[in-house]
Amino acid sequence: MNRREFLYTGAAAAVAARSMDARSYAAIPGANDRVGLGVIGLGRRATDICRSFALDPRVEFRALCDIYDKQAAEFQDRFKDHVANADLSVEFQKLLDRKDVDAVYVATPDHLHVEIATAVLGANKNLYLEKPTLHRWHEMDALKKAAASSKDILQCGMQQRSGAHYMQARQEYFDAGKLGHVVFARCVWHNFPWQRRDIPDVPKPAGLRWDLFLGPAPKVPFELSRYSSWRSYHDYGNGLLADILTHWADVAQWMLNDSKPVSAAALGGDFQLHGDLTNPDTVSAVVRYKDWNMNFESTVLSVRNPHPSVYFEGTEGNLDITREGYVFTPGNGEPVEVKATQRLEDAHAGNFIDAIVKGDKVNAPLSAGLEASIPVMMALDSYWSHRICTELD
Repeated sequence: MNRREFLYTGAAAAVAARSMDARSYAAIPGANDRVGLGVIGLGRRATDICRSFALDPRVEFRALCDIYDKQAAEFQDRFKDHVANADLSVEFQKLLDRKDVDAVYVATPDHLHVEIATAVLGANKNLYLEKPTLHRWHEMDALKKAAASSKDILQCGMQQRSGAHYMQARQEYFDAGKLGHVVFARCVWHNFPWQRRDIPDVPKPAGLRWDLFLGPAPKVPFELSRYSSWRSYHDYGNGLLADILTHWADVAQWMLNDSKPVSAAALGGDFQLHGDLTNPDTVSAVVRYKDWNMNFESTVLSVRNPHPSVYFEGTEGNLDITREGYVFTPGNGEPVEVKATQRLEDAHAGNFIDAIVKGDKVNAPLSAGLEASIPVMMALDSYWSHRICTELD
């Protein structure tokens, strides 16, 4: 059995075990009380997702964790009506030791994901893990082992899977075959708020624990750019490929029910930002599957692309889908347009809580998170090795 086969069989078994446990949990007296939530990493992403948790009356914030006092204070101020009684800590283990924390949302830099995720599962807590699930391919085994040993819920942060219009498009145009044979998926998304813009060289701010930020990464002196624009550095994240291709590749693979890429090629470079960043600010990738191609284009521009989407070309028509809705254009006939009716983050956070409280299945289980990592890791391998990747070691 190779590593890719190991991924599919092991993840499926872990998901089945957790689904059974969720159903059992719903039958326990008191299981429908408010879910005690802990949040690890209180930055921009956590702020966005916790808007959704704050709207859910079934959720109670009980513990918070961040390595930077200023960021933690800003989070507390923003959610002051919801976190007034939540304990604040610097080290995540203190949060995990709390018996009143039932579920944990993890929104740290990518290089800390697996270390913290395995600790959360080991502490018998339900887990909402931001994407990407992996920072390095070799981390997969530890995460799979922790998930297989746990009976708790695990939701990956790929919120498109909870979008009603995504589900509708999958059923109506892919499962029902209205697109015909899809031969091509084009994924585009440009401009991001995390791009680096003339970040000054300043002393380390008081209350920022640099050693905890670095974690397992190489020990280097503090630089503000490495903290505030960590996605631009290979030690902490994998840039555009991990941040964006993870989302769009998941959409394409989910729609087409094919998560087994055959090969990948990626090119790019530091064409705009320059400086000491180590991830490309512009990248193009082609991922080949058995009978279709996925093209990915992304760059850090000063002007946001108004239409980040996944565009599918089939023998009977095409479909262009975004987070706001989709347009299906048949080969013969008028286009059909559908608008999103709910914020994806609200739907995805709600699905996670439904899984804990009611025993529903999560929409983005570990298997989906790991499968979305495969084309990303293959594209990364191609980019750094300057060759076509056909298998991951």
